[in-house]
Amino acid sequence: MQKSRVRRVGALLVGLALVATACGDDETSTPATEPAPATTAEAPATTAEAPATTAEAPAGGELAGMKGTTPKGADVSDWIPAVDEFWQAQGNDPLEDFNYAAEAYDAVIVIALAVQKAGTDGSAHANEIVGITGVGEKCTTYADCLAIIEAGGDPDYDGISGPHDFNGNGEPLKGSYAILEFRLSADEILIEAESPESSIVDHVPVGVEREGDGVLKIGSLLPETGSLAFLGAPEFAGVEFAISEINAAGGVLGADVEYSQGDSGDTSTDTATVTATRLLGENVDAIVGAASSGVTLTVIDQISAAGVTMFSPANTSPALSSYDDKGLYFRNAPPDGLQGAIVANLVLEDGNATAYILNLDDSYGNGIAEVVAAVLEASGVTVLGQKAYDPTAESFDTEVDEIVAADPDAIILISFDEGSRILRTAVEKGIGPTAKAYYGTDGNMGNALGENFDAGK
Repeated sequence: MQKSRVRRVGALLVGLALVATACGDDETSTPATEPAPATTAEAPATTAEAPATTAEAPAGGELAGMKGTTPKGADVSDWIPAVDEFWQAQGNDPLEDFNYAAEAYDAVIVIALAVQKAGTDGSAHANEIVGITGVGEKCTTYADCLAIIEAGGDPDYDGISGPHDFNGNGEPLKGSYAILEFRLSADEILIEAESPESSIVDHVPVGVEREGDGVLKIGSLLPETGSLAFLGAPEFAGVEFAISEINAAGGVLGADVEYSQGDSGDTSTDTATVTATRLLGENVDAIVGAASSGVTLTVIDQISAAGVTMFSPANTSPALSSYDDKGLYFRNAPPDGLQGAIVANLVLEDGNATAYILNLDDSYGNGIAEVVAAVLEASGVTVLGQKAYDPTAESFDTEVDEIVAADPDAIILISFDEGSRILRTAVEKGIGPTAKAYYGTDGNMGNALGENFDAGK
């Protein structure tokens, strides 16, 4: 498993998985932190602590101590070798990161089951997606769920990335997050979070009619290029692995699933629009992507207007929770309200009295930052500053200088791959992770950050 490399502190090391619930049932748990009224997530408490680290960071290990979150299902570690072996068998390099591979895999499985249940690859299949994830007889593989459908039953798919349990707006009511840290010990904590009942909404029916042709064709809109390109390989691997298993189990509606790959780029280009236009021209029935919430917002109207399902394995922005998507947009990465509360709780549990939030200026960065700030302030932590930055900037000296002047106990960095340059600047100014407590999110917590940092990128 590539994440367990120890050649540099820039590698995230994972191993032991400990699960703690956020529902208040565990008598030993720390009381959950209540967020500000504008948020719907509750800040979960961790009931299990990672084993103490006995090894010291090697010389030059400037990222040592930085910790953060990434969505991850409890069973991913057991599943990773299979998807990596499959990916390499297709002629690809070994996977360096596995973020959202399971979510991408599950997105394809859920779409396929919905089409099978609806009896059509037309837009009407999207009406079945919420039900596939939350009611009926439990099943964990495409083949088992397919058997339930063929027997006239209703499957409740619990995937590799988690139980899903979709809300009526097509997003999960529950989430499981890995707490990762740049250091030399090999341990990991998994935290489960659940949205409050007040966030439950009615099912949104499909509002655009599109006929199918009996053959499910899936397109991908995922980052081959751009600031999230490090997520591309694991997501593509998840999509292709799922399709291979579906076809091995007999396909959908008696035919093999077809696939067309596409690049999403990022919000600095029109790559996503170009790719979406091509995929729609190829008459795809569903598109897996985008990874970036900002990118999704640039093409969601175009895709939903065509009556095509859009299913993101990585979008987390609250802006998509109530978006007018004609009942055709879904995501299985938990929304930022959950992740933001967990990040804030890490800051609280570490005893920090003051914090500074630095986030990229888009729907993802601003969304998480808003939740983090609300939870921290409601819990008595003083937020000394909250700065949204331009991720395409040539330099981040101004932003880091403001952090130096504020002198917070904790720094929350919500970034994509430009986070490496921000951290390099912080280290140069004496306020890096070995000097201050740093916290990241799924956009930067991966081996790619360590590799970019070590390479000076």
